[in-house]
Amino acid sequence: MATIDLNADLGETVDGVPTADDEAMFAVVSSASVACGGHAGDDASMRAAVARASRFGVALGAHPSFPDRAGFGRTALAIDPASLRVEVAAQLAALEAAGAGIRYVKPHGALYHAAGARPAVARAVTAAVADLATRRGRAVPVLGLGDALADAAAAAGLPFVREAFLDRGYLPDGTLVPRTDPGALLDDPQRVAERAVLLACEGVVDTVDGSRIEARAASLCVHGDSPSAVAMARAVRAALDAAGVEVRAPW
Repeated sequence: MATIDLNADLGETVDGVPTADDEAMFAVVSSASVACGGHAGDDASMRAAVARASRFGVALGAHPSFPDRAGFGRTALAIDPASLRVEVAAQLAALEAAGAGIRYVKPHGALYHAAGARPAVARAVTAAVADLATRRGRAVPVLGLGDALADAAAAAGLPFVREAFLDRGYLPDGTLVPRTDPGALLDDPQRVAERAVLLACEGVVDTVDGSRIEARAASLCVHGDSPSAVAMARAVRAALDAAGVEVRAPW
């Protein structure tokens, strides 16, 4: 039987207000990437995420970002690599302090894109993850996209798990449509569910220009703060079940 991970970015509380229906999303996904203070999240939301992960049997990962709460982590900040390593390490430590046994790390937003494309950023992120792995005495996988991050993870001795996005538009070169451009966001549960089956079974994804490209991934993401997130996640889970694909965390 084919298997695939279904992850969502959760625990993204801002000023005490959740941006997603975490309770509903934890009931559907197999992995949760939890905000740990950089762009969203606080001690209470992290503790709540740890409790939900235990209750629903969901693998919990860290979702560090640039320290950009005002911009929800979507602004690429000019931070030197050494300082960025310290910042990411502090966010991972905050989630650990909330009781999390961090199973993987997935950068958020602008940090995700910068780490995927810029070697110096990728090395700073993976160095912080490698420090975590050393403390824990086991490998901690990095979840993401981009050759720079994959190469940095390999150099640091970390597994790299490639993901695909179910609710984001793709360009023909395999990158995501910028959020400010038409076609950047998908919110139709049926369309997103069909994309999930196509990715899980054939390893391809349709792009905004109508072409179809290869997109091999071991994990599929639905953003928890999308307005239709719960409906999309439920539709994806049902479609994968119907297609005989087992939804299971790889870590």
